[in-house]
Formats: sequence, C-alpha cells, structure tokens
Amino acid sequence: MNQLTLDIIKLAFLAVLWLFVIAAVGVVRTDLFDQPASPRSQRRAARQQSRHNQPTGPVRTQKPQKPARHSRAAPRTLLVTGGSLAGTTITLGEQQITIGRASDATLVLTDDYASTRHARLFPQNGEWIVEDLGSTNGTYLDRQKVTAATPVAVGVPVRIGKTVLELRK
Repeated sequence: MNQLTLDIIKLAFLAVLWLFVIAAVGVVRTDLFDQPASPRSQRRAARQQSRHNQPTGPVRTQKPQKPARHSRAAPRTLLVTGGSLAGTTITLGEQQITIGRASDATLVLTDDYASTRHARLFPQNGEWIVEDLGSTNGTYLDRQKVTAATPVAVGVPVRIGKTVLELRK
C-alpha cells in the first residue's frame, strides 16, 4: 500500500472515532441533565408525550371531585425498606412523589439501576397509585412489573432497581 492510502484509512478511522465520542457525550448529557441532546430527539419526545396524552375514548366532563378524606386505613408515610436509603421515610400528603436519580426528584436515588425520572406515586380517589415513567429497568409492585398506573396497598413492596419502598400507616 502506498502512503496516500494509509493516510486516508487513518483519517477515516479518526473520523469514526470522533463520531463515537460525540454520540457518547450526547447520551451522557441526556442522562445527566434529562434534556434531549438534539432537536430531533426533542421532536421525538414531544410526539411520544402527545401520544400518551391523547384520550382513548369519548371525552366526558366531570364535576370537580371533593378532596379525599383521610381514613384511618390510609397510608401516612412512604418507607424505604431496602437499598442504600433504607430507613428513609417521607410523609405522605396530597402531592405526588417523584422517584429517580434527578436532583429535583422527591426521593433521589443513587441506584445505578434507577432512571433519571423513574416512577411516581400519587394520590387518587383516596388511594396511592404507582406509575412507571418509561424507565429502562422497570418498576415492580410485589414482583409484578408495573405497565400502567396501579394502586398500591399498604405494606406491598415497590421495587425500583435495588431500592424497595412500602406505604405504611
């Protein structure tokens, strides 16, 4: 091979190597800052969000519901029973609880198996509901993978990576 061919192969290899580095930086940036790395990713995320928000049946107007009264059976705290945050408690109120590695989450996990925005717990009609937010490794409610918003009973474990949570009275 002549020198010109070797130089072209070296430059092509270097270009492919830089493309790989740029792609890796984009993935890390998206994971750390929870922002799509490109306008194309932003459009894709907007399309996915609009698909999730579309009504699936006829739209009905409902009367405003009265706030749910707290009964004695209603859970009052969220307890972390397993993982690096074991023993942590969060007092439950009317606000939702976001769980993940994001710094603005209500329960910030340092678990490598948790996504930036992994799951959320929210009150609805007097009970607490768990919803997976499109995490990579999934959210499990008593060994069953959560695929839709699912009610959580008191004492039933919710697993997010290595972290286990339970609602307590």
